[in-house]
Amino acid sequence: MAAKDDNGRRDEPQASPPDERRDETPAQASDHSQRRAHPHRPPEQRFRDTVGRKAERKQRARADEDRSIFFWLGMFGMVGWAVAIPTLAGVALGLWLDRTWPAAEASWTLTFLLLGVALGVLNAWYWVKRESGE
Repeated sequence: MAAKDDNGRRDEPQASPPDERRDETPAQASDHSQRRAHPHRPPEQRFRDTVGRKAERKQRARADEDRSIFFWLGMFGMVGWAVAIPTLAGVALGLWLDRTWPAAEASWTLTFLLLGVALGVLNAWYWVKRESGE
């Protein structure tokens, strides 16, 4: 029978959380147990640990040569947005400039549309080059 606390509530045993680290190596498990043993680590150490884990995960993902179709679909979508956002921003800026300072010889909208497309293509090229590991 569970004991009652000062407020008359029963102290029920807490269910243990599910094991979320089933596929980790013994070294990783040891690292986690060391971190749990020191819950009051300084913020700088927690920050270093977090950055280290994320960097390690990123390196493992980049080293994975067998990229699935979902990776490439994601890359396709990212390239589309990388071009679309600067293009739309250029059009919006050009429309605003055409309304504010109309020019007889040139269209600000067309000028900034082309600049937005060029910037978007450079941005997409950068991301594809970076993700392909070259």
